[in-house]
Amino acid sequence: MSENATFAQIGEAFESHQSFAVVSHVRPDGDAIGSILALGHALEQMGKSVRYLNNDGCPESLAFLPGSEKVEISAEAKEVEVEVAITLDTAAHARVGEGSLEAIKNAKLLINIDHHISNPGYGDLNYIDSNSPATGQIIYDLLTALDLPISEITRDSIYVAVSTDTGSFQYSGTTQRTYEMAADLVGRGLKVGEINQLTYDNQPYRKVELMRALLNKLDRSEDGHVVWWDLRMETKMELELIDDDTEGMIDFIRAVQGVVVAVFFEDLEGGKIRVSMRSKDKRINVSEICGIFGGGGHALAAGIRMAGPLESAREKVLDEVSAAIAREGLV
Repeated sequence: MSENATFAQIGEAFESHQSFAVVSHVRPDGDAIGSILALGHALEQMGKSVRYLNNDGCPESLAFLPGSEKVEISAEAKEVEVEVAITLDTAAHARVGEGSLEAIKNAKLLINIDHHISNPGYGDLNYIDSNSPATGQIIYDLLTALDLPISEITRDSIYVAVSTDTGSFQYSGTTQRTYEMAADLVGRGLKVGEINQLTYDNQPYRKVELMRALLNKLDRSEDGHVVWWDLRMETKMELELIDDDTEGMIDFIRAVQGVVVAVFFEDLEGGKIRVSMRSKDKRINVSEICGIFGGGGHALAAGIRMAGPLESAREKVLDEVSAAIAREGLV
């Protein structure tokens, strides 16, 4: 991994350039969208020109965030000519997606800000902090260190970014700094009840139907340490699902008593399989397991995109999960 730049060096890049694109990974979650909105609006407050890009656009569940209407689908964005491209919450350069790669290809400087341990440091300037629970928290630390503006849009976006990536401040990566940040955002006028309701209590009914369908597919190992479920293409078509609808579904089975690893297998177009994995035991590093198949992420939360069919992918992945559990003597 390339050596991290300092916040001061990143600040110098902000000061010395005028046009920016902020970009996040395909199938964006709250941390991805929240981070680009937070940093992008801070740059605008500095008088900079900013384009907000994502390969898939802003998901429906995050459209309540002020400024989300500025997020462009990268392949549809016109005349993206910027000096600096900033990738946020994106562990591998290719994960921004083909449309985004094409849109930012002429940028003179690439800044990579992320919190995934598997990030190799692919930017011209990199700031990777795998101890941070969310990229949104890094953005907060960056803005406060540089004394840059935190508008209402930036404030709310940072909160949603961090809250969604920490399971509402529940996951083990949540730090004292995380709570101090949240307290500061409340002090800046954040309406916690309102924004939590919009984030967590505003789901389309089809997600209830999806949960019902997934529960019928739920399976687990004999010892109860591993649980998994499958989402087939026919179910996605029948329920008219969008990508955003599966967000957070794995956390439901992760919470089952006795579970060490939870896995979610999903059919994608083109015969690919999306695998999401969560661990509840620090001895089982799911980023390492996913790395065997070209994936990655965090020690307790990681993912893969791999060749199908689903049955074959499931067998290979569960074999590695079982082997990891056995190595640690958890059987």
